[in-house]
Amino acid sequence: MRRFYERHHARIYRYALARLAEPADAADVVNDVMLQVWRGAASFRERSRVTTWLLGIAHHKVLDHLRRRGRHPTEELDERLPDDTTPDIESRLSAEQDFSRLHDCMEQLSPVQRQVLELTFFDDCSYPEVARIMGCPHGTVKTRVFHARKLLRDCLERLARGNEPGWGST
Repeated sequence: MRRFYERHHARIYRYALARLAEPADAADVVNDVMLQVWRGAASFRERSRVTTWLLGIAHHKVLDHLRRRGRHPTEELDERLPDDTTPDIESRLSAEQDFSRLHDCMEQLSPVQRQVLELTFFDDCSYPEVARIMGCPHGTVKTRVFHARKLLRDCLERLARGNEPGWGST
């Protein structure tokens, strides 16, 4: 179990932290997930990858945590810029501006839209895996990703033209 924990705890923690924005809450979710795995390992039917199963459990634990707190899910992007060894200040400023634009537009998406984008693009989950994690049909995931990407692209284009973020802008 220790090796299992060492292998998977960081991914579960990142997943929970992105939705709860509180390190202590994310650590609680990791503990809850691992406890459920310990108690119910026999329930794993190998119909999906272990990480899909774990993120599915984490998804429900995050929702339970939010219900107990009476809050709605929020997903924050990491505010830190990636390490850049280029001394070119213009490149650094451009990267910071791009990151800021992406963050502003991601904030415009619904929590569900942000979650499907994060799972597909950052956690590298397939649509069927996302469907199992979120407990919805595969087609719903496809639709959510399609609409979220379109909204994100439209918002980024508006910002690139110098308009304010938001879906009502023209």
